[in-house]
Amino acid sequence: MTDTGLAIDVSASPGRGAFRMFLRNKAAVVGAVIFLGITFMTIFGPSIYGVNAKKMVVRPFLGPSEADGPIMGSDYLGRDVFAGFIGGGRTTLAVAAVAAAMSVVIGIVIGSLAGYYGRWIDAALMRLTELFQTLPTLLFAMVLVTMLEPSSRTVALAIGLVSWPTTARLSRAEFLRLREMEFVKAARSVGAGDLRLMLRTILPNAMPPLLVATTLTVGVAILFEAGLSFLGLGDSSAISWGSMIGNNRGYILEAWWTVTFPGFAIFFTVLSISLIGDGLQDAFNPKLRGR
Repeated sequence: MTDTGLAIDVSASPGRGAFRMFLRNKAAVVGAVIFLGITFMTIFGPSIYGVNAKKMVVRPFLGPSEADGPIMGSDYLGRDVFAGFIGGGRTTLAVAAVAAAMSVVIGIVIGSLAGYYGRWIDAALMRLTELFQTLPTLLFAMVLVTMLEPSSRTVALAIGLVSWPTTARLSRAEFLRLREMEFVKAARSVGAGDLRLMLRTILPNAMPPLLVATTLTVGVAILFEAGLSFLGLGDSSAISWGSMIGNNRGYILEAWWTVTFPGFAIFFTVLSISLIGDGLQDAFNPKLRGR
C-alpha cells in the first residue's frame, strides 16, 4: 500500500519540475506562444474582424500592398484572404483536434490492452496495428472520405482511423514496462482489479511520453487535413487553409499571396506544435530534469 502511494507522490513532483523545465526551453515557449496566438486568432478573429470569408468584398486579385485593399489581399473571387486565413484556421484546427483525440483514444485503448494482457491479445492487436501501418495512410484516408461523402466529420474520422498505430505501439511499450513495476504489484496485491490498475495506476505513469506523442499527432492531423482539403476532399461548405491553397493554386504566379499566407499558417502552426512536443519531451526526461 505504501508503494502505491509513493508512486503517486513521485509522479506529482516531476510534474512541477517538468513544467519548470519546459519554461526554461526558449524554443518550446516560443512555440507555445505562437500556437496560442494562432488558436486565439482562429477562435475570436472572425467575430473581431467581422468580414465574411465566403463573400466577395473587393475586386479579384487585389494585392496586400494596394491602397484600400484587405490586409492580405483578395483571391480570384474577390474574397478577403485574411478573413479566410482566420476563418480557415478554425476549420483546420477543429478537424485536427478531433482527429488527434480520436487517434490517441484508439491508440491508447489498443496499446494498453495489448501491453497489459499480453499473450494472444497482444499478438492479435499488434497484427491489427501492423495491418494499418502497411496501408498508405493518405490514400486510405482519401478512400474513406470518398466513401463516406466529404465533410469535416468524415475528414476527422478518416484521419483518426489512419493515424493511431504509432500511439498504440508507444502505449503498449509503456504498459509492458510499467506492469512489472513494484507499485503495480503492490496495488494488485491489495485487490485492485485490472481496470483500476490500467486506468488509475499504470496509465497516469505512462502519460508523459503519450502526451508528447499527442502533440505530434495534432501536427500530423493538420497536415493530413490540409492535404485532403487541397485535393478537394474537405468540406465544400467550409473554408480551410488547405482548400484556400487548392482553390488558388492555379493563380500562384499572378497572385502569390492567395497561396503563400495559408501556407505560412500551416507551416508555423505545425512548427510551433513540433517545438512544444520537443519541449515536453525534454521536460519529461528525468536525466535532463535532474540537471
